[in-house]
Amino acid sequence: MEKYILKTENLCKNFKGQRAVNNISLAIKENSIYGLLGPNGAGKSTTLKMITGMLHQTSGEITFQGHPWSRKDLNDIGTLIESPPLYENLTARENLKVRTTLLGLKEFRIDEVLQTVDLTNTGKKRAGQFSMGMKQRLGIAIALLNHPKLLILDEPTNGLDPIGIQDLRTLIRSFPEQGITVILSSHILSEVELIADHIGIISNGILGYEGKINQGEDLETLFMEVVKKSKREMR
Repeated sequence: MEKYILKTENLCKNFKGQRAVNNISLAIKENSIYGLLGPNGAGKSTTLKMITGMLHQTSGEITFQGHPWSRKDLNDIGTLIESPPLYENLTARENLKVRTTLLGLKEFRIDEVLQTVDLTNTGKKRAGQFSMGMKQRLGIAIALLNHPKLLILDEPTNGLDPIGIQDLRTLIRSFPEQGITVILSSHILSEVELIADHIGIISNGILGYEGKINQGEDLETLFMEVVKKSKREMR
């Protein structure tokens, strides 16, 4: 029997009377990589912010590990939404030390996550001097500090060069075998196609498709069909 780490049921979010997310029901399998696709402004980030408690849903339910979501579940969720939360005048190690102090974690965890994201040799270099790829990896290291069972990454490849994207792809692929489920949002179809086990496509706040990526399937055609259908339904 397949286990689901996270489910949403008819999740909705209104802003000033306008519906940004409309009855979204997701099912995220344990130890998988789930790609949440959609055009810019489709409702991806809003959905992820509701899952992480950054926004409260207008209506609908969120279930985490088989029980109704509560704030204590954030102990098992790591997030990187929008820009990495870095102190740019501090080194990678110093950034992580601040977080371990706030979270009440042992400092040995710093070395573990630095090794995981391949940032052990940055020395006294400050985060403000890091490349975009290094900043993203440090942001992921921060998200990994609390040993999350679910890792949520919102547009993690934004601003990265091809080498940075490849490094990040390799890193993300390693997480399920470590017992970490990943939700990855993106508007870059080719990147999600290379990394995700399952996908959901959101357009105009509506989940138009959810399922496995089938070998040989044209994801771009599927994506465009969902976007066009959602536009017709909005009229």
